[in-house]
Parts: sequence; C-alpha cells; structure tokens
Amino acid sequence: MMDIDRPKIEGSVAVGDDDQRRIGFAEFGSATGRALFWLHGTPGARRQIPTEARAFAAQNGLRIIGLDRPGVGSSTPYSYRNVAEFAHDLSTVADSLGIDEFAVIGLSGGGPYALGVAHAFPDRVVAAGILGGVAPTVGPDAIPGGAMRLAQVAAPVLGKAGAPVGWALSSLLSVARPIADPAIAIYGRLSPQGDRELLARPEFRAMFLDDLLHGGSRRMEAPFADIVVFSRDWGFRVPEVTVPVRWWHGDRDHIIPHSHGEHMVSVLPDAKMFTMHGESHLGALGLSVEIITELLTVWDQPR
Repeated sequence: MMDIDRPKIEGSVAVGDDDQRRIGFAEFGSATGRALFWLHGTPGARRQIPTEARAFAAQNGLRIIGLDRPGVGSSTPYSYRNVAEFAHDLSTVADSLGIDEFAVIGLSGGGPYALGVAHAFPDRVVAAGILGGVAPTVGPDAIPGGAMRLAQVAAPVLGKAGAPVGWALSSLLSVARPIADPAIAIYGRLSPQGDRELLARPEFRAMFLDDLLHGGSRRMEAPFADIVVFSRDWGFRVPEVTVPVRWWHGDRDHIIPHSHGEHMVSVLPDAKMFTMHGESHLGALGLSVEIITELLTVWDQPR
C-alpha cells in the first residue's frame, strides 16, 4: 500500500443524553481553519476522505473532520430511530472541538445524514455538499428504484439479524486483512468504467484500504443499521432543508440513479445539481478539491 497521510488528530467524543456513547473522528488540515465535516458512505469510516482533499486542507488552512457513524471504528454501536437523530451527535462533536459554523459533506449513505444536520442546525451549517446521496424511500419525498429498492425488502430482516451478520463479517475481516486490497481491486473490476478507473488510481486504493483497516473492518453491522434507518421516515421533510445544497451525481451511477439526485434537487429550496458525465457512484471522490472550493464559495456569500 502506498504511504498516506495520517490524521492530525484522531479520537472520540462522548455523545448522547447520558454521555454513555462515543463518536469517533479523524481530523485533517489546520486545527483553526474553517471546518468541513465529511460523512462517509455505506460502508465506510472516518478516514474515507480523499488524499487530495487532505492535502488541499493542509495547504489552504482548512479543517476536515471525518466521523465514524455508530457501530463502526471508534464509535459505540447504537440504533438511531431516524436519520434526524444523528444531527445531535454531530453537533456535540462540533461543540467539543470548538467549532461553531461548518459545512457538511455526505457521500452516498452519508448524504441523508448531511441533510439531517443541515435541517437541524441551519444557523450553524453554511452549506451542504451531497455526493451521490441516498433519497427517501418512504413518505411524500420518496422516489422508487436503485439499490434502496432492495434495501427496503431487506430492512425488516436486517433489523433483527444485521448485528449478528455484521459481527461475523467483522471477525472474518479481522483475520483476513491480506485479502482487503485484492477485494478492493475486484470490486473495481466489477464496477462501471468511471469507478473502475478511480479505484485503479493508487491514492484512492490506499484511501479505501486505510479506511477499511482502521475503521470499517471493526464493526460491519453498521452498514446494515444504515439500511434499516434509510428505509424509515427520515424524521424531517426534504423541502424543509433551507441551507444551500450542492449536489454531485454521476449520470451512470449504478447504485443511486442520477434521477434520484435530480429529484432531490427539485424538492430542495436552495440546491444546484452538478452532473458528472460518464461517472458512476464514486466519481465525486475524484472531484474533492472542486467540491470543497464550491462549498467555500457558498460560505463566502452573504447569508
């Protein structure tokens, strides 16, 4: 594996009403710069942040914080009642790190959580960037199709069996680390051209492997918990998100259809779509510098 920059700070913060749970984080760049929270996909963990974004943050005095969702990496297992509940955990982390205003970026399964944070804290979130984000599957804002169609079918089973299956996968990965890199390569070969080309780049292979070995392999029940929560009402309406949203979506996304992104942008009050032509589900990871720059441009505009 190629060398990859380690986080400047890595740890966990006590969250919840009784402070009995913890949320893991990894921080890159400047400890005093403008902050952007980066919410990983499903599956993923706190280090699922492109090396280009890490370098850009360090060079430009920015602060990027990746978070582990409950049940992965350094975060305590916990089942959210809905997507909206996560926002209070992120707010607690921001408070603990001395962060007032911030932008939030959500990749794929991190997208709903990013929107939930923007909905809950419009006075703190200056902009939200969504990268191929999941759309609601139930309620007035729902849209059918894509991978979430299968997730809806599986959700009732995963609600009961997700944790045991995840524990088994975690045990397998803990003794099978040498197969992690080949597994990423195999996934790339089975993916559409855009994702295949991205995963062939050493820096992205290194990022995914680093994230898997330092967080994602520890508790594999977390992705199943995401699926269960996504299949429910999110706890807020998408049109109620007033924070500026910028949405990047590949027009050849094989997991979350491009039409889902178009639908979400059409119901968000202040949103702009960036279509990535010829790209699939992971394409936005290759545009991290452009994405951060766009969010900073929004940040600089009068609110």
